[in-house]
Amino acid sequence: MKYSKATNYALHTMAFMVAAAPDKPVGVQQLADRQGVSPTYLSKILTKLVKAGLIESATGANGGYRLRGKKEDISFLDVIHAIEGTTSLFECCSSGNPECRIHQVMMSAENTMEQKLKDTKLVDLLLR
Repeated sequence: MKYSKATNYALHTMAFMVAAAPDKPVGVQQLADRQGVSPTYLSKILTKLVKAGLIESATGANGGYRLRGKKEDISFLDVIHAIEGTTSLFECCSSGNPECRIHQVMMSAENTMEQKLKDTKLVDLLLR
């Protein structure tokens, strides 16, 4: 199973923002430089995070992005869903058949993984 590079950048961006001062917006250039990615590419990722309600943009001379809401509430799964969507990782040819054991095992594994990602908050990274 593999997530896109955009998810990797989004998780690192959000982790940085969780650690940053909440009252001071962080510029896209600064976020891009930290990860060695183009600001244009990162802007597309930031747009998805804004649409998901995880961050907000601030305009003006000291503009940039800042967290929206409590940093303690943002989970890994929130960020992943913002970038990847909520579609299942596994598509079974028998998904309409409740008796399909392969589908049952894969869905159980996916549910376990999603619960772990939901329970793990980005702020937990600061505590380690």
